[in-house]
Amino acid sequence: MAAIAALLALLVVALCAARADAAIGVNWGTLSSHRAPPAVVVGLMRANRIGKVKLFDADPGVLRALAGSGIQVMVGVTNAELASLAGSQAAADAWVAQNVSRYVGRGGVDIRYVAVGNEPFLTSYQGQFQSYIIPAMTNIQQSLVKANLASYVKLVVPCNADAYQSASVPSQGVFRTELTQIMTQLAAFLSSSGAPFVVNIYPFLSLYQSSDFPQDYAFFEGSTHPVVDGPNVYYNAFDGNFDTLVSALGKIGYGQLPVAIGEIGWPTDGAPSANLTAARAFNQGLISHITSNKGTPLRPGIPPADVYLFSLLDEEHKSILPGNFERHWGIFSFDGQAKYPLNLGLGNSVLKNAKEVPYLPSRWCVANPARNLDSVSDHMKLACSMADCTTLYYGGSCYGIGEKGNISYAFNSYYQQQKQDPKSCDFDGLGMITYLDPSMGDCRFLVGVDDSKSSAVVSCTGCCGVFCGMWVLALWVFMYLRMMGSA
Repeated sequence: MAAIAALLALLVVALCAARADAAIGVNWGTLSSHRAPPAVVVGLMRANRIGKVKLFDADPGVLRALAGSGIQVMVGVTNAELASLAGSQAAADAWVAQNVSRYVGRGGVDIRYVAVGNEPFLTSYQGQFQSYIIPAMTNIQQSLVKANLASYVKLVVPCNADAYQSASVPSQGVFRTELTQIMTQLAAFLSSSGAPFVVNIYPFLSLYQSSDFPQDYAFFEGSTHPVVDGPNVYYNAFDGNFDTLVSALGKIGYGQLPVAIGEIGWPTDGAPSANLTAARAFNQGLISHITSNKGTPLRPGIPPADVYLFSLLDEEHKSILPGNFERHWGIFSFDGQAKYPLNLGLGNSVLKNAKEVPYLPSRWCVANPARNLDSVSDHMKLACSMADCTTLYYGGSCYGIGEKGNISYAFNSYYQQQKQDPKSCDFDGLGMITYLDPSMGDCRFLVGVDDSKSSAVVSCTGCCGVFCGMWVLALWVFMYLRMMGSA
């Protein structure tokens, strides 16, 4: 029996190693009316060897699709749920039972983290969620203990980088005054449970929001405007921002706490600096920087615990209050088609496209050339208030396609959002359905996805690969050795 135990132990070690290789993960948001079936998206991640995914909620269809995939998952407690979870242990027990316990186990979902809120300390929230975080974490942790999951599933709180600041250089980093106490409590909680501090860093926003921000400092090719901080020199915004957080953590006594990057990326549309070339340069530079294990000046040789690219797919229902670019962060378009060549450092030299996407028929809605379009403005407003027209504006890939092109684009966006309902292309006779693709140059007129065919079930067969295979092998060896021992 000792030989059996030793062999099984080796198999488990090999299994765990096979499941924990990938350092680069992705965020999978679902704010879209063109949602590819969850099974298709899981297949897309597996084809690209993506081993970690961060969700913003605990959507049952998404989680069922992830079952047996071997992908490590971070599920999310939404900000709207924080108050009830903070105020009731029973509510926390029910949340864990519904969104964690029911999915974990052999052949289930490999849930590693629960994100308690999403950027709950944002300045714009004016402290709305601040008092709920620690009580909610305490209750959820107790629920995980009851479910015998606390040693495996860790709690984290994705924070926006506006939680900390510096007067000039990274070594002067401090948390915002009103957050010092709760950040100390949060860091103590994370340290005691072995979880990382999760932060979202966006050099793109620094460039977008300030005309004085050096453009080359946002990327990873070196800068003519480095930041000199005593003996340390910073040549990119990511390292500077990261070490500002490290300094802030040090000032509250947790300078060695592991840090994970919850969101980071570059949009491809919706602003002059948001384009395919810039997005590829940033993301490829980031991946090379992370996988080189260089670390940062304050943490040399120590890369972040995890890095989740934002985002896997475009989401055309995201709020555009920060800017039109908000709907264009995906490394893939809404239908899982790669926007540009990218080596994720996970074994494939380029991105692979999604397969078996259930598109609607190849037809589009455009402006009727036989009609006078002088009265089209109200129809345009309706279409663009419901569907996504952000690419038509300055900095967008469809900017400058002309008045009729703008009208056709708006009509088609609405038509596809309405799942090609013929009535949605009427516009008082100003629209017409065509079977000729009206796309022009870089301006793509989309065809929607038929989400009525969505299937969220992914079986282990042909899907979980090494993960299932190792368990089968372990079971077979165990039974074989038992028989040999009995002979």
